[in-house]
Amino acid sequence: MDNKQLASEILKLVGGRENVIANASCMTRLRISVRDIDKVEFAEIKALDGVMGVVEQQTVQVVLGPGKVTRVMEEFAKLTGLAAGSVDADVRAVASENVAAQKSKFDKPVQRFLKRIANIFIPLLPGIIAAGLINGITNVINVSTGGVLSGVWWYEAIRTLGWAMFFFLPLLVGANASREFGGSQVLGAIAGALFTAVPAMPLVAAGVTIPFVNVSYSPGAGGMIAALIGGIFFAFLEKRIRKIMPDLLDTFFTPVCTVIIGGLIAVILIQPIGYLLTTGTFEAINWIYDTLGVVAGYILSALFLPLVAFGLHHALTPIHALLNDPAGATGCINYLLPILMMAGGGQVGAGLALYLKTKNKRLKGFIRDALPIGILGIGEPLMYAVTLPLGKSFITACLGAGLGGILVVIFNLGAVTLGASGIFGLLLVIPGTQLLFAISMLTAYAGGFIVTWFFGVDEARINEVYGENV
Repeated sequence: MDNKQLASEILKLVGGRENVIANASCMTRLRISVRDIDKVEFAEIKALDGVMGVVEQQTVQVVLGPGKVTRVMEEFAKLTGLAAGSVDADVRAVASENVAAQKSKFDKPVQRFLKRIANIFIPLLPGIIAAGLINGITNVINVSTGGVLSGVWWYEAIRTLGWAMFFFLPLLVGANASREFGGSQVLGAIAGALFTAVPAMPLVAAGVTIPFVNVSYSPGAGGMIAALIGGIFFAFLEKRIRKIMPDLLDTFFTPVCTVIIGGLIAVILIQPIGYLLTTGTFEAINWIYDTLGVVAGYILSALFLPLVAFGLHHALTPIHALLNDPAGATGCINYLLPILMMAGGGQVGAGLALYLKTKNKRLKGFIRDALPIGILGIGEPLMYAVTLPLGKSFITACLGAGLGGILVVIFNLGAVTLGASGIFGLLLVIPGTQLLFAISMLTAYAGGFIVTWFFGVDEARINEVYGENV
């Protein structure tokens, strides 16, 4: 089946052109917003040749794999007549049109809220990744050379670029948070600016003591979490003020009232809350890491992909940004990320065990397509097309991955920035620890392979999911 035929079949099985409101693609998935989810034939879509899996949500997500998804998306967009682009705004429109039964079917408040938090940070990831790499590499250069490049204009310019992203991150987080929760982006940026540690800020320069807490204002102490809360609060406040503001005065007085009222509350209340949450987060993570040690490494590696399956992994996005902040408690070293990277290694090992042991040709085809990109750190095809549908194989993959997490803790590995896992993790870990990271990942491969080989291959279940061989 060529790409045009596959696009046509998918369109028919999601209810036809009249049921499609928007279509978009990400790295591996064709994402389709529909008016009536009950018209979608999920099982039939899964059975199509070329489809690796389907995520059954209000936004139908068809897993096709890198490269192929782009080509199918082009054909799909031609058939629907809709431009390829973001479907998030359309999802909100669809929700208002759906009947109560559809809403209750997908009413998962925790997952929806965490996805909105992730939506705030995902647009910032390219900058965080670039700045994190710059900070990590320049720190190594400074230490290893005794600061020999200090004062060289081009080197200091590069260092400034890495510093600037994290210094102004609260401003960007506040802007995105306000937009995501229905407020004006620029007002959210003002909220975030309150938590950017600029010494020239009048509130700081004047040495003002803040009431109730009776301490001088320290914007950086609240940091990114305070900016996140502030942006959300400004959006909430702006919408409430707009409801009662006469149309004639709305343009002028809604923004100014939002900024003044929201700003005073942010200084008195949100900044201390942000400070407590930030320090509490660091202390909790450090306690788990220091106290549980290798046990924590095993549990976190083993449980990460189940969190992904339930959509709860979005809660980790702001935590990663905190850990990679050079001004934070860990000094830019994210020791959580390498542990979580091992989860993908377990999936690769499980996929290899299934490929070598099963006789099902269709499953072998899926694994053959998904395994190379899984090694490169894109694990969705392996997870959604291979291990998760089988159930037992997904569990054994997770259990095996935990062995890699143990070694990550023993080797005290850390990442200087965010990015793809797999072999690309070699670019993210602290320079000089690449060999130890490779050993840990190979251990996760081996763990997933061995546990799956002995306990995770059920040929009857495989034939039930993928069909009998012909």
